[in-house]
Amino acid sequence: MKILLLFLPIFLLAQIPSGYYDTIQDQTGDELKTILYNIIKDHTEYPYTSSSTDTWDILKDADEDPNNPENVILIYSGRSVDAEQEYNNGAGWSREHVWAKSRGDFGTSNGAGTDAHHLRACDISVNSARNNRWFDECSEPYYDGSFNTGSFTSSTEWVWKPRDEVKGDVARMMFYMATRYEGDNGEPDLELIDYIPYDQYTNDPIHAKLSTLLLWHTQDSVDINEQRRNDIIYSYQNNRNPFIDHPEYVDLIWGDQSTGVNMDIPEQFEIEPVYPNPTNFTFNIPLNIDEDMNVAVNLFDVTGKKSGNGRYFKLSRGDHRLKVDLNDQNSGVYLVRTVLNNQTNLQRIILLK
Repeated sequence: MKILLLFLPIFLLAQIPSGYYDTIQDQTGDELKTILYNIIKDHTEYPYTSSSTDTWDILKDADEDPNNPENVILIYSGRSVDAEQEYNNGAGWSREHVWAKSRGDFGTSNGAGTDAHHLRACDISVNSARNNRWFDECSEPYYDGSFNTGSFTSSTEWVWKPRDEVKGDVARMMFYMATRYEGDNGEPDLELIDYIPYDQYTNDPIHAKLSTLLLWHTQDSVDINEQRRNDIIYSYQNNRNPFIDHPEYVDLIWGDQSTGVNMDIPEQFEIEPVYPNPTNFTFNIPLNIDEDMNVAVNLFDVTGKKSGNGRYFKLSRGDHRLKVDLNDQNSGVYLVRTVLNNQTNLQRIILLK
């Protein structure tokens, strides 16, 4: 009830069509996600670039500067620029795929590649800098020339953090994409994962990082401009982003993982116990895998807060003993989360120094 009251003013401002969400009763989890998919699928598609109405035209409306209707606001910098110039041989603005178009390899084809719910007007150079980086916390301010965009990146990890004013917007666009595209009718099956993949060049239909996006969704709530954008895109595509209309659906589907790990999630696969345990320096994770895959290992303290940087391994099939160094950690009890191809194992380890 607290969440519903929190977002009540936004609901009153939204232009939600009568009956749009009537099929939703008290569903949660995958059941709710499936019902939302059935509501928002089969939207009206527009071409990426065309002499008729295309995504340039939609973004000129959806990302219009409320203080200057001739301009658009650029997502990662907040700059206001002339909308009519479009790309303008590199002197104008570009169209950012918030769900990077290489993550699922859908490019700019009709469907995911032209879905305006995750397309945003963007600085050309900043768009290139973001590239297909995963979304996660990072601390290096990104400057476009001498201009501080307010967004952040990392020189050591392939990650990007939008400026505070739009990080919730980004999260809700990612939740929309993971719900709208389920692999039907030749469309990609997009999934949000809660680890940073070892292979930054993968074209797998995955994007990260779920727990960070959940946190940003909480920190930056829906505002009037985001709701206005949802209404405008609906006027073109005839579908809505349900997580703007009903932000509480996010928690009902993905749960509260904003601290980095859901402590109540049962183990999804079993492995032999980590050893030695307790340990005073390193421990081993025994694995037997039947295909080549990427493995991520993260540590969390007992409150669920991520502790230190993740460890990432690219393994071939067979028996493995992953050695994890705890030299940078203080004594205490930790949770070891091992992720193989989106399946999770959670174990406790005691570090004594």
